[in-house]
Amino acid sequence: MRPRLPSWTASLTWKAAVFITVMCCALAAMLGAFVHVAVTGQTVGNAREKALAKLEDVTRLYEAGDRLPPDAGIDLAGLPGSLRDLALQGKRGTMVAEDDGQPVMWAAGPADSGQVVAVGVDYAQGARTIEGLDRAIAVSSVLAIGTTLLIGAFGVTRVTRRLHQTATVARRISAGDLDARVEDPRTKDPGRAQDEVATVAGALDTMAASLQGKLESEQRFTADVAHELRTPLTGLHAAAELLPPGRPAEMVRERVQTMRTLTEDLLEISRLDSRREQVDLDTHALGPLVERTAQASGTDTEVVVVRDVRVETDRRRLERVLGNLIANAHKHGRAPVLVTVDGPVVSVRDHGDGYPDYLVEHGPQRFRTEGGAKGHGLGLTIAVGQARVLGAQLDFANAPEGGAVARLTLPYEEA
Repeated sequence: MRPRLPSWTASLTWKAAVFITVMCCALAAMLGAFVHVAVTGQTVGNAREKALAKLEDVTRLYEAGDRLPPDAGIDLAGLPGSLRDLALQGKRGTMVAEDDGQPVMWAAGPADSGQVVAVGVDYAQGARTIEGLDRAIAVSSVLAIGTTLLIGAFGVTRVTRRLHQTATVARRISAGDLDARVEDPRTKDPGRAQDEVATVAGALDTMAASLQGKLESEQRFTADVAHELRTPLTGLHAAAELLPPGRPAEMVRERVQTMRTLTEDLLEISRLDSRREQVDLDTHALGPLVERTAQASGTDTEVVVVRDVRVETDRRRLERVLGNLIANAHKHGRAPVLVTVDGPVVSVRDHGDGYPDYLVEHGPQRFRTEGGAKGHGLGLTIAVGQARVLGAQLDFANAPEGGAVARLTLPYEEA
């Protein structure tokens, strides 16, 4: 299997640091090699010219029969074999080799009777020069790489910090905080040049403002329609009560009550969408509260308290959530309906066909039902909204053996 890199290696900062380091190392190696070759060639060339010039002088002394200097002679013991063979072929040459542990520039040429005349020039200074140059190249390369890496990391970190801020704002918007904005100062001045990050931040702010405007307009429309419907529905309800007894009157009253319930649900949803609801917190024993809610629903609902706790919550809103979940289980599921209290977690389960796939994956959607179910999809939508106000988490799933399961997890701290 292909090895998996640690998650931190996926960050842009790490990738940029690796890229900068590799490029700096490659550039330092190229420049270092160029300088090393150039200086070494010049140093060796100077030493070679000096050795050849001395060889010519020694050759003239040898041909004149004069005494040779101490660092020259015939068939010297330290002369490299390859250079000796070259001289025996009638050619002159030079070579750097060690003699008693010291670098020497040798120059050799042919002499009489198959002998070789040779000279040695001290090359220690040149070798030290090249060695010092190599150390200077290595040290300067490390310093240059470190400095470039720090500067590059600083620049990349500034960019990634702005990207993280933009991503954080985008997540806040997706979570429902439509007031969240990046507020990049580079987008405030139209005449100021903007980089790509500022362009993305500005586009996100513009999108959020447009989305917020549209949603607020829809919320106002929903609230206005619901408010306008309340007055005629009240009159219609009063008129329905005056009808003579009979099946037609019952049908009218039933439809009027359905319209009134729908109108009240729409008003509640509009208040929840505004995210300005305030909670009235108090401490309650969760088990008895759930039992009272189940009894008040007027349904045959079994309550099992596995572990009871005291939670700080808004009783009215919690009863609204549980009441909607129980009503939905009886309306769209099948008996038996079981409510389980296990610490701060309350589960409502029925034994019907389960929730639709879209609801499990994306949550309830108002005015959407499937499978021929009756209703407007507002009960679960209100339950989700009220749970959000309480700071609770409401999850929907289907039990493996069949049936729908709604799990409400309330905020709770161990005493």
